[in-house]
Amino acid sequence: MNAICRIAITPGEPAGIGPDIVLESAARERSAELIVIADPAMLRERARQLGVAVDLAPYDRYQAGQAARPGQLKPSQLKILSVPTRVPARAGKLNPANAEYVLETLRRAVDGCLRGEFDALVTGPVHKSVMNDAGIAFTGHTEFLAERTGGFPVMMLVTEDLRVALATTHLPLAEVSQAITRTRLRRVIRVLDHDLRQRFGIEHPRIKVCGLNPHAGENGHLGREEIEVIAPVLRELRARGIDLVGPLPADTLFTPANLRDADAALAMFHDQGLPVLKYAGFGRAVNITLGLPIVRTSVDHGTALDLAGSGRADAGSLEAALRLAIRLCEHRAAPAIAATVG
Repeated sequence: MNAICRIAITPGEPAGIGPDIVLESAARERSAELIVIADPAMLRERARQLGVAVDLAPYDRYQAGQAARPGQLKPSQLKILSVPTRVPARAGKLNPANAEYVLETLRRAVDGCLRGEFDALVTGPVHKSVMNDAGIAFTGHTEFLAERTGGFPVMMLVTEDLRVALATTHLPLAEVSQAITRTRLRRVIRVLDHDLRQRFGIEHPRIKVCGLNPHAGENGHLGREEIEVIAPVLRELRARGIDLVGPLPADTLFTPANLRDADAALAMFHDQGLPVLKYAGFGRAVNITLGLPIVRTSVDHGTALDLAGSGRADAGSLEAALRLAIRLCEHRAAPAIAATVG
């Protein structure tokens, strides 16, 4: 571990609000060293557009073992690891030509985390459709990080009072049921339990698990996934010491009474769990990828092209993501479960 945490930041889509909120974050004092992996010319132009005064200092990778001490960190200064955009970026105007630039910033950040140059990665929002328009098969950060690191990713969003993990991530709804197999669900729950213990310091985490179907299948009358897949896995893992409650109907699991004694909720698909969490804490929530050999947190929102360059973007979620990344770095106790866990 460095003298202080060194956090790599990728602003994401250069036409979106990622650069705006990263520049806003520079003005705050913090106990970590921030390394922004981006095009410095793009950041300077966005700072000029926003009227933000910021010192963009070049990052020297050969000083990676000589981190600054807390007293040496300067507000309004960001260290920049330069990756040039392919064409000049304009706020609010997507350009598929810059899709490869976005991927290159991620590659550099992930590789730096894997070799210990950075202690964590915080990602800004990307625009998946423009990357697909550029001919890049990109479904999301979570899947990209898994492929790059060899981990088994579990997506979890966190607010001050709620943690919601997902059994599946970015899939069409028609493919969700087929994707929820006993093998996948077993691995997701084991990763979730492990990281709640090791990364969040919860000694005996209690996880409440949603069913897939309305009313958790109504004893098979509204679907059999609960009977044939979810309940058997929960029984098996309870016998191994994991505290699991469910499968529960999602519409009753996400009530204050049911959440009061839960350390996390596990939803079966993206739009089962995340609308509840985002209603409770949008703009302050953090997306964290569990099950990886690196620490990665992210904002809970998209690129907001209509706000880019306007000065109206809210950096609250980025601030929360930075705080959580620093906390996880400082208390990191064990590597994530490897992808081979069955």
